[in-house]
Amino acid sequence: MADTAGRRISILGSTGSIGVNTLDVVEQLGGRDAFDVVAVTGNTNITLLAEQAKTCGARLAVTADEDCYHALKDALAGTGIEVAAGRQALIDAASRDVDCVMAAIVGTAGLEPTLAAARRGADIALANKECLVSAGDLFVKAVAEGGGRLIPVDSEHSAIFQSLEDDQHHAVERIVLTASGGPFRTWTREQMAGVTADIARAHPNWSMGLKISIGSASMFNKALEMIEAKHLFNVSPEQIEVIVHPQSVIHSMVGYRDGSILAQLGCPDMRTAIGYALTYPDRPKLDVERLDFAKLARLDFEAPDEQRFPALRLARTAMQRGGVQGAVMNAAEEMSFHAFCAGRIGFLQMADIAEQVMEDMAGYGAAATMDDVYAADSEARQRADALIARTGMAA
Repeated sequence: MADTAGRRISILGSTGSIGVNTLDVVEQLGGRDAFDVVAVTGNTNITLLAEQAKTCGARLAVTADEDCYHALKDALAGTGIEVAAGRQALIDAASRDVDCVMAAIVGTAGLEPTLAAARRGADIALANKECLVSAGDLFVKAVAEGGGRLIPVDSEHSAIFQSLEDDQHHAVERIVLTASGGPFRTWTREQMAGVTADIARAHPNWSMGLKISIGSASMFNKALEMIEAKHLFNVSPEQIEVIVHPQSVIHSMVGYRDGSILAQLGCPDMRTAIGYALTYPDRPKLDVERLDFAKLARLDFEAPDEQRFPALRLARTAMQRGGVQGAVMNAAEEMSFHAFCAGRIGFLQMADIAEQVMEDMAGYGAAATMDDVYAADSEARQRADALIARTGMAA
């Protein structure tokens, strides 16, 4: 068992897929005897949030929805657990004195709390893409100034993190992100045009939340990971490759200038990357499936089709343009995702809307402050909403 006794952690987004798996890992590694869980936060799933807070012995439970404050307070009455609600409460929770913050709030809602944790100096186990996609330069600077470590939780970035040799960054030739290809890997654009949210959410390998599952189906998730990789590993856009690997056994790779490729392999299970992030640099013993090479039979690879999955092309455009293009792309994608789930636009229109908003805001410069990021995010959302209203499906 990893020696984590007394390690103070907070879990932002504990009721989501990553948060639930994080608490499973905490329990596997000794629960309250191994970790001091300072805070857990969620949104509207108050029953689960209250249950989690009681099980892990959290000192503070926060709901992002102020309307849910009384429900959470009632659910935790008599436990001695502090209760709070709202945007500022999330930031305050993230600012508590801990060793590590699991940053797993989905979407731009996680940006402010995670930035607050970075500035305070906690290690950041990063599962929120928007911090790096929307505000990569500012966020990396905040982590450096705070003095904490940035440890990726996404399986792909964790694989790269584990495959990077100490003091050999200068020898890195390329970063290779693997992608399962999602449920529509072999579908034509004509077939994808009729896809619904219920169909798109069914990932062939991983068990994930709705946002990430649909992002995997459209490959927007991989596109955002490309931008993340640029900031996480300080590489140029030209050094980042994507390869489709349907089995999801090789989670990602690092290519070095001597021709060597180092890869991290494992069964598709987010708890491996979560455990590594929570106990880094140790490797804890986890109850996860072991890879059986004799049963693998084959590992397949193919180049991604950017005609059918244009999100990858948009990511390269965003990286090359720089400035606030990452924030613009992310905001437009979030708006189109919600519109798709509501049946207002089709599956293929998500990329069309993101591309148009990026083109309309191509001249915007770099973000000097977080206010610049929020302004670009807000404008991109307004533009995307107007496009959705004009081009949405009649059905």
